[in-house]
Amino acid sequence: ALSALLILLFAPLMVIIALGIKMTSNGPVLFRQKRYGFNNNEITVLKFRTMRWEPSASAVVPQAQRNDARVTWFGRLLRHTSLDELPQLFNVLLGEMSLVGPRPHAVAHNVQYAAIIDEYLSRHRVKPGITGWAQVNGLRGETRTAELMRRRVQHDLDYIENWSLLLDLNILAMTPF
Repeated sequence: ALSALLILLFAPLMVIIALGIKMTSNGPVLFRQKRYGFNNNEITVLKFRTMRWEPSASAVVPQAQRNDARVTWFGRLLRHTSLDELPQLFNVLLGEMSLVGPRPHAVAHNVQYAAIIDEYLSRHRVKPGITGWAQVNGLRGETRTAELMRRRVQHDLDYIENWSLLLDLNILAMTPF
């Protein structure tokens, strides 16, 4: 219900963002990427496209990096403000994601980190979220090292073990900041 309300609330902003993407670069407005959700079920996560559109049949997805040359100037603004995540409200509405939970990773990254980080796949005991405990604790964006990912995963597992409605509300309140 909250995702439906947020979609209505943010609809004008999402239209403006869609127009901004179309006016500043070629390609689709939305970026779709396969990721794993609850119980390791594959879902298609929606985001506003922030990078140059380069059609490719390759399943390999290089992780976005700070100052990534593929990111458009408008995309940089969307990433900085996390507005590129707004279409995931539709994933929540469809029941594939939650507002709060561990952030889903690209399938290739999921496989990579599951092989080197104990309990990595335990993150999938709950639905993935648009925001999460790791993100509000400064562990969002690029993970250059396995240690950074281990810290993110530990926060995700702490969230799962200590879940409460109050914790979710706290995370939602912290997210804009």
